[in-house]
Amino acid sequence: MLKNQVRKAVIPIAGFGTRLFPATKVVKKELFPIIDQDGRAKPVIIAIIEEAISAGIAEVAIVVQPDDQEIFENLLKNPPKKELLDKLSPLNQEYSRYLEELGSKITILLQEEQLGYGHAVFCAKNWVQNEPFMLMLGDHIYASDIEKSCASQILDVDKQVNQSVVGLTIMPAEIIHKAGCVTGVWQDLNSILSVTQLYEKPTIDYAQQHLRVEGMSENEFLCIFGLYLLTPKIFDFLAEHINQNFRERGEFQLTSCLERLRQEEGMTGYVVKGKCFDTGLPDAYRQTMIDFRKL
Repeated sequence: MLKNQVRKAVIPIAGFGTRLFPATKVVKKELFPIIDQDGRAKPVIIAIIEEAISAGIAEVAIVVQPDDQEIFENLLKNPPKKELLDKLSPLNQEYSRYLEELGSKITILLQEEQLGYGHAVFCAKNWVQNEPFMLMLGDHIYASDIEKSCASQILDVDKQVNQSVVGLTIMPAEIIHKAGCVTGVWQDLNSILSVTQLYEKPTIDYAQQHLRVEGMSENEFLCIFGLYLLTPKIFDFLAEHINQNFRERGEFQLTSCLERLRQEEGMTGYVVKGKCFDTGLPDAYRQTMIDFRKL
């Protein structure tokens, strides 16, 4: 039960970035630059961490490959050498000090083998301990349509319900094969949903038969936004899949464990008032660079 204030967020970033090859041979996709509304070039991972911290999260863990630990420690834990710091503008010197403060809230965890997204989440079990936590994707950035950030909106819903919360967005039928989808019963029309099923990357035929939501167009579906508020019970289901070597598409996945969490504890869906920008695909990253700066 989500009785305590949520203090922790987990961001798995241990993937190989195969869809952005060959750039990811030399630059991790989470380090690809975006230009924010202040005109500052920053790595994607910084924008995601800032989203969490701005919502009141006190501690953030990033899950990385062992070979990448030094890269992220250098970004988040080590200030620039003095000769480089002296060359920065006063604003960037101030931002460098801000990054050090941000880094003090970051824990770097290791995924020794890349066995899937669910496995990466499981690597945070001992760090999370018995607390609810926010889970964020490592290749998505968020922009709210209202005064409250997207992460803050999820945390506000958490205060209203005693169960896990999954952020949702509306997607057209032709692209749902790339996303996790849900269906359920509206508790607050077009806003809060009692989730009755989660399904990873459905076909259009399956979605039209099983994932329709009352009041929505037949060509629109509710898909996962990329922000979750989860109880630690999720680790029990992940552990079970790992111990039984239950793999989907060759890897340990998260969505089937989310479905089991829903069955055991219930789950609330929330249609986030905001936009989610994908930075993990070439065309999507290019469009993100254009659209995110305009907000």
